[in-house]
Amino acid sequence: MRSDDKYFIQRCLDGDDTAFGFLVDKYKACVYALAYSKLRNFHDAEDITQEAFIKAYRNLRTLRRWDDFSIWLHAITSNLCKMFVRSESRRIDNEFIEDQDPKIFDESSLKAYHDGLADESIHDALDSLPEMYQQVLTLYYLGGMNSMEIANFLGIPPTTIRQRLSRARSQLKEGVLGMMSETFEQQQLKASFTFKIVETAKHIRIQPISTTKALPLGLSLTAGILAVILGFGQSFNITSTFKALTGIISASESRVLDVGEFPVDVVKVSNTPIISNQQNGDGLGSVVPNLQNAFFMAPQAEGGTWTKKADMPTVRYILSVCEVNEKIYAIGGFDGKKDLSTLEEYDPITDTWTKKADKPTPCSTEATSAWVMDNRIYTLSTWHGTMEQYEPKIDKWTKLKTTDSLGRFYAGVSLLNDKIYVIGGTENGVTFLSTVNEYDPIKDTWTKKADMPTPRGMLSTCVLNGKIYAIGGWNGAAPPLTNVEEYDPTADKWAKKANLSAFRHSQFTCAVNGKIYSIGGMGLNVLSLVDEYDPITDIWTKKADMPTARWYISGSGCVVDGKIFVIGGTGWNGGENALSTVEVYDPGSSQSINFKGKLPTTWGGIQTAMKR
Repeated sequence: MRSDDKYFIQRCLDGDDTAFGFLVDKYKACVYALAYSKLRNFHDAEDITQEAFIKAYRNLRTLRRWDDFSIWLHAITSNLCKMFVRSESRRIDNEFIEDQDPKIFDESSLKAYHDGLADESIHDALDSLPEMYQQVLTLYYLGGMNSMEIANFLGIPPTTIRQRLSRARSQLKEGVLGMMSETFEQQQLKASFTFKIVETAKHIRIQPISTTKALPLGLSLTAGILAVILGFGQSFNITSTFKALTGIISASESRVLDVGEFPVDVVKVSNTPIISNQQNGDGLGSVVPNLQNAFFMAPQAEGGTWTKKADMPTVRYILSVCEVNEKIYAIGGFDGKKDLSTLEEYDPITDTWTKKADKPTPCSTEATSAWVMDNRIYTLSTWHGTMEQYEPKIDKWTKLKTTDSLGRFYAGVSLLNDKIYVIGGTENGVTFLSTVNEYDPIKDTWTKKADMPTPRGMLSTCVLNGKIYAIGGWNGAAPPLTNVEEYDPTADKWAKKANLSAFRHSQFTCAVNGKIYSIGGMGLNVLSLVDEYDPITDIWTKKADMPTARWYISGSGCVVDGKIFVIGGTGWNGGENALSTVEVYDPGSSQSINFKGKLPTTWGGIQTAMKR
């Protein structure tokens, strides 16, 4: 079966109430955490979570955009919490534990009282923070969600979530965070919670999708072929088209994937356009076709799509690109003659560029990295040790105190958990390094970490699920490398992963929706190649090529609203050719779900056991 929300919503509306259990498994932790962040009582939060899911199931038919199920669920939960707080404030029989005599407590009551004091300490700590910080902390520690999952649930950019988490942690003592983590872990919802919701849902009647709207399979195939013939006009090959149509079925793949907290079978089917005479405000059918419609619809391309955008005003490569509040900042770089101080801001909505204040020190990514914290951009020279800060709101650069110099360039640099990791590189263009250093910007301290297994420079690094991936690179010999290695900062250990499909270095790499994308670079020649890596299967898959082949782009891109922006670079392969090209890659929405916080059993497990 498919694992996305739309599939399970469709099954529910088709009359299969048990399918709702998978949606409960997926979202119960974050709904529970959200309710707790507003009510500060685990029992009340569980009651609200149950009520939220029942209300969502009862009103599932009214949800117009199925992709927005999580945002809709967030709104339902928030409203229920507001109503609960309003009703509680009207009660006059509230009793406080301070009014009770501890002597009348039995042993279990004393334990509850002690636990209550611990909860109160957490409440006090959370109350000392602004509400937006309270919310992300609770979703992170109680909901077990990462920054991307929190961003999707709240409808807020991931960078904003990371900034709020960073600021919230910095305002709490380490002991409080430890106690919070331990307490929240003990208060997780039990596996039986999903079962209770599904049992309740069985007694709720929601109007199913009419099965008369879908044609019988044989008639569907005929209608589909006729539709394709009419769509193609007269230049049409019936044999090749029929092969393409029937190939949709054989192209589907079945595999096992961890969904929620239990492995279930997943069938991956190409995305198909919606066929319906019921239109909503977005022009899409309000009724999603069942799976048999896939047999007569031509499949959409699964390689993603590229779009050309307005050129950057300044041609350059080995520049740094950062995103702050959904604006893109292109910093420094090399124009073929000299390092640049140029800073230009790009607005993806208006597709326009604006000149901003020049960086005090010219730089390029061969020796300078850039990252974003607290809505500010920081640059660090791994060669000289100089650091500078840019504040987009006031368009101002500030020179910060000089940190230790690492004396190397062409290293991979990544930000994870508010720490900077500088990986590999070269000291002189001849000696290539496996050295890994961790930098704490707050303490201004460097710490040596476990060496990367493969010494190299001109590699690309990327963060996904709390791990750093070192991808490709060069060690001074021909051809470049295909090595991929994963670093776990918590364990300070490296692990070997599946190699790239082609030799490459100086490519751009980023993570979107639980997948890693490696784009362009230099192999045996300049590349336009795009590869997608799935960390669950440890497999690289080729995607749609980038229109403009280029390299020296390891820092020349960013992700905004799930789309990958690749900016500048060079097509140089025996001659200098700095580019100002901006192209955007949309990977598409057919992504596998990656869940956290595994428990012994889930709704998938309960169903499997019941079938036995």
